[in-house]
Amino acid sequence: MSNKKDLSERDICTQFILPALVKSGWDVEKQVREEVFFTDGRIFVKGKKTVRGKRKRADFILYLKPNIPLAVIEAKDNNHSVGAGLQQALEYAEMLDVPVAFSSNGDGFVQHDRSGFSAQIETELSLDAFPSSAELWKLYKKYKRIETPEQEEIASFNYFFDGSGRAPRYYQQRAINRTVEAVARGQNRILLVMATGTGKTYTAFQIIYRLWKNGRKKRILFLADRNVLIDQTRRNDFKHFKDRMTVIKKKKIDKAFEIYLALYQGLTNYNEDKDAYKEFSRDFFDLVVVDECHRGSAAADSAWRAILDYFRSATHIGLTATPRETREISNIAYFGEPVYTYTLRQGIEDGFLAPYKVIRVGFNVDLEGWRPEAGKTDKDGIEVDDRIYNTRDFDKNLVIDERTKLVAKKVSEYLRKTNRYDKTIVFCVDIEHAERMRQAIANENPDLALENGK
Repeated sequence: MSNKKDLSERDICTQFILPALVKSGWDVEKQVREEVFFTDGRIFVKGKKTVRGKRKRADFILYLKPNIPLAVIEAKDNNHSVGAGLQQALEYAEMLDVPVAFSSNGDGFVQHDRSGFSAQIETELSLDAFPSSAELWKLYKKYKRIETPEQEEIASFNYFFDGSGRAPRYYQQRAINRTVEAVARGQNRILLVMATGTGKTYTAFQIIYRLWKNGRKKRILFLADRNVLIDQTRRNDFKHFKDRMTVIKKKKIDKAFEIYLALYQGLTNYNEDKDAYKEFSRDFFDLVVVDECHRGSAAADSAWRAILDYFRSATHIGLTATPRETREISNIAYFGEPVYTYTLRQGIEDGFLAPYKVIRVGFNVDLEGWRPEAGKTDKDGIEVDDRIYNTRDFDKNLVIDERTKLVAKKVSEYLRKTNRYDKTIVFCVDIEHAERMRQAIANENPDLALENGK
């Protein structure tokens, strides 16, 4: 037999760590994953080329069942100490939201308990003393404050799998589990913050599926504020609900379904007595999921809030990339602190989102403000108030056409230097501002406007 010191890290995994897991009762096929890459590696831009950084990889992740992780093991070869991989294991354990991290060099294990429920934070274990899945699940339940059999049933219910191989990314898994666990504990107002482009709708689908399939939330309302969001949701992530799902259109209500997708505008009316949502009883829905909840659901006087107040007995889950906190509107005051936040910075660091480069263009009126000369009138002949106007006023209280044209010119110049056909989004204050900007950009690019007037 070869000397243990001569074995590679992978040899240590297969010859010592894996047999220790088998001996303690772990199902290697269903509960143990080896060499798990769980980030994509940060994207670095070098000129016109991109390269990826190193992906994060755990030697072992142990699961109760798919997507409910319990622990991380980091292995080192036998020339390292038994605890040499612990710091890396702890980093991964925090990212994966598991209570226990292990390190091993093939001689034994060092266990670090992040839950705060063990007498010792760190313990050395022999190869024969590795905890069973039942022991780690018990610790996980304490860590997540899952206390009753009913809570356990909800928190451990299966994810949706369609055989395509698609599975939640680590942060989606974390968001889904935290939300379902919050529901299991009886929390009725839940906020989930995830950066744009990180898969909020897929995350919402898995949350809804687990709660619906489990039977705890039998009738569910998914609210959005734009048709495109409803259509994409129905065609893509939510398509697996099939004939159990309907889209509420033209304020027509059919109570024979279980999953309802709706626009806020499609449920409300200028005449409150004719609000379509009032055709449902107040306790009809068990769960209401609010997409892009920063747009108005937290405003006490909004139509959206009226819908939420009507279905107040249901659990409300708010999804947003940008929680809104102003004197008038507060997502946190309504939903509470987020159960999980995945930021733009984290998405870029993990390589799931592309990095961005800021190109600053300073206009004199933006930097110095603008003050009208005495007696200046607007296009309607009304005298403009004599004061200094700044960026908070532009395109809200005051429109400066030359500024709109200059923005269109600068954007067009940049696209000519790069690629005029690249996807480009121009954010505007309102519809009128967007129409002015569209016209200015068309005038800056007459050849493209002639090619495609849209």
